[in-house]
Amino acid sequence: MSFVNLKSLNVIILAAGQGTRLKKYASNKPKGMLKIGKNSLIERQINQFNKFGIKDISIVRGFMGHKINFPNITYFDNKQFDSTNMLVSLFKAFDKMKGDIIVSYGDIMFSQSLLEKLIQEKGDIVVSVDVSWEKYWLMRYGTIHYDKESLTLDRNNFILSLGRPDPKNCIVDGRYVGLIKFSQKGLNSIEKIWGKYKNDYWDQPWQVSGKTFRQAYMTDMLQALIDHNYQVQASIVQNGWIEFDCDSDYENAQSWMTSGTLMRDLGIET
Repeated sequence: MSFVNLKSLNVIILAAGQGTRLKKYASNKPKGMLKIGKNSLIERQINQFNKFGIKDISIVRGFMGHKINFPNITYFDNKQFDSTNMLVSLFKAFDKMKGDIIVSYGDIMFSQSLLEKLIQEKGDIVVSVDVSWEKYWLMRYGTIHYDKESLTLDRNNFILSLGRPDPKNCIVDGRYVGLIKFSQKGLNSIEKIWGKYKNDYWDQPWQVSGKTFRQAYMTDMLQALIDHNYQVQASIVQNGWIEFDCDSDYENAQSWMTSGTLMRDLGIET
């Protein structure tokens, strides 16, 4: 089924951030601990990975990190969660950045089929990309012209560029999901980029997001890899995921779950 050995596959869930736009529901807990149905977002992810026999799971905690406490999980803590971002959180789990790994954002839900497709894809750096994102955005916001990011693909589904905020529609070929698979070779490449730019850009704007290195997104790292001629492959999906960025995301998900819309229209198991 897979091009990797699932028993040796590590997972790192990045769950350090404070959900400042989810204050109504996550002011006293990590947003990954928000419950949809009976299970929290993080617990749902753990269950999805376990279905594939993936047991080596690590979580990078930060805001209210003590409230993330599941058995048989390795924990790392980003104590600078309020002044850093995803990239720094990932490197807090450096000891687990070995072999084949999947990196997942802690504030997303995704379908079993989306995860299976990512696992099956060949490539040293593979990123889940939703090419039908407009459908989800219309359900989510009622428009496709809000909270957009650039992402362009070539004819072979390699990513050419990504992460620029508020792009024109013509350069949005898909939406970055927040799931990435790295081989050891891919991990070696991000370690090189980390070492090359960390010190000089720690407090200086680095990539197209305009963020400093310490506040850099994973999309900034992916763009830097592309700039250095590393191939970043897209795992093409059509929906099958949702993210939790603001209060309305949580309210929508609860409503969609109750009505069955979540499973029927977005292809996510309830």
